[in-house]
Amino acid sequence: MQKSAKNIFGQPLKECSKKPLTGFYRDGCCHTGPQDSGRHLVCAIMTDEFLDFSMEMGNPLKTPMPQYSFPGLKAGDKWCLCALRWKEAYDAGVAPTIDLEATNEKVLDFVTMDQLLEYAHTK
Repeated sequence: MQKSAKNIFGQPLKECSKKPLTGFYRDGCCHTGPQDSGRHLVCAIMTDEFLDFSMEMGNPLKTPMPQYSFPGLKAGDKWCLCALRWKEAYDAGVAPTIDLEATNEKVLDFVTMDQLLEYAHTK
């Protein structure tokens, strides 16, 4: 796991969410490592539109899966999304906004800074 991870601005990676507990390593952050083949790098704020899109793409994020300690997501939840799933949603016009300070810099291997800035969540 990348303990000294940086966000897209080169600063220390901030926490994405503890409730629900997110991250490939379920540590609340969008850390990555060799085991994370999906590259869960984007700290996204869920929307109903994105959750419906994800369901259509075969990933039912609304559905609780207790066997994986997964509560199911709802609009407003923050979650570490796979970089390519976020890019798919971006291309389809349904990408959720993102917490840039909690988004891992490695996402820049998949999308541009301009694409990320376009979907910056403003508090």
